[in-house]
This record gives sequence, C-alpha cells and structure tokens, in this order.
Amino acid sequence: MQKIKYNLEVIKNKIEQAAFKSGRKASEVTLVAVSKTVDIEAVKRAHNMGINDFGENRVNELLLKRESLPGLNWHLIGRLQTNKVKDIVGRTTLIHSLDRWKLAQELDKRGIVLGEEVPVLIQLNVSGEEQKAGFEPGELREVLAAAEQFKALRIYGLMTMAPLDSDPERARPIFRELFQLRQKFSDRNYRNVNLKYLSMGMSQDFAVAIEEGANLVRIGSALFH
Repeated sequence: MQKIKYNLEVIKNKIEQAAFKSGRKASEVTLVAVSKTVDIEAVKRAHNMGINDFGENRVNELLLKRESLPGLNWHLIGRLQTNKVKDIVGRTTLIHSLDRWKLAQELDKRGIVLGEEVPVLIQLNVSGEEQKAGFEPGELREVLAAAEQFKALRIYGLMTMAPLDSDPERARPIFRELFQLRQKFSDRNYRNVNLKYLSMGMSQDFAVAIEEGANLVRIGSALFH
C-alpha cells in the first residue's frame, strides 16, 4: 500500500512538471495504470488512491478484473485478435490498439449488432520497428478518410509506442511526430473522427511524452513495482 502511494506521488509530480513544460495543467493528462502484472487487490489499492483508469493487455484479464470492479474505466492497450472482438465491445472505455483495417471492420460490425459505440485509438508504428504492430504514418490520411463508412466505430485519437531505451530522450522524436500527425489531421472534419487523445509514453518515458503533447500515459511498473 505504502509503496504504491509513494510511487503515485512521484508520478504525479513528474506529470505536473511535464505538463507545465508543455503549457498545460496536470489535470489535462490521464494516467492509465497498467495493471496487467498485478492482482485485483493492487488495483483496488490504486483505485482507493484516486486512479480510475486501468489498462490491460489481454481481453480475458480485462474482463475478469472488470467483473470485480465494474465502475472503473477499463482500457484495452494490447493487441486485439479478431476472435476476441465479440467479448470486448461494450465492455471497455477505450481500445488503444486499432492496428489494422480488418480489425476496424470487425469492431464496427460488433458495435452495430449491440447498438454500442466502439471508441478506439489508431495505433501508428511511428518508430518503424518490424516487430511492432500498427498502421504506417503514411496510411493515416487514408484510414481517417475511410472512417466515414463506419456506423458504430469512433476514432478518438492516436497511439504509439517508442522503442524501449534507458534514455527517454531518444523517444522524443517519436512522440513529436505523433503530435504533429494529430495537428495535421485534427481540423479536417472527417466523419466519425475526433483526434482528442494522444496515448503515448510508458513508465520509462512518460514525462517526455507529456512534454510532447501526450494526454493519456500508460504506466505500470513505475506505479506497482
């Protein structure tokens, strides 16, 4: 309990400083606590300290924890297989990992069946790493333009992951590029698109991400370990 409390204070201070540097308030940045490696008791402790948003990599884990704590905001931050779409639609606040067109179509279909809006972020592979999923930055215009065909899917922003590196400064160009992409397309008035969220930055580099415009940061180990 004390460890999470101490870690959260450290994180909050860093968020505040980074937000100030980017001309914003800390309240404009949402901390998504990545709970994939911890049990429900740790989630409860974090929630009791004021955290309402939690991120899971796997659909089954998210559903299990959501069952115990249904009043929280549950984010799916890991890769989503199409065969899990039926389980997740209607049960998550935001899917951060829309990384291919086929998945977009399946999510939209399921949303139509349930009469539910399906809020997603487009995952972009800004770093160009082969092992990372996501659309190429050059595909973004086409994806946003094609979003007008959806009936249930809604695109609420962009997500990316920087390469793991002990020096967070090396992630800065990646985050800056995602911010610039959002700026480029945010005023185009595509149907079913509102690029209000930038999900970028994790435990090792979230301060840099906030300095470069992130308003959703996914923090796990720095909080729970």
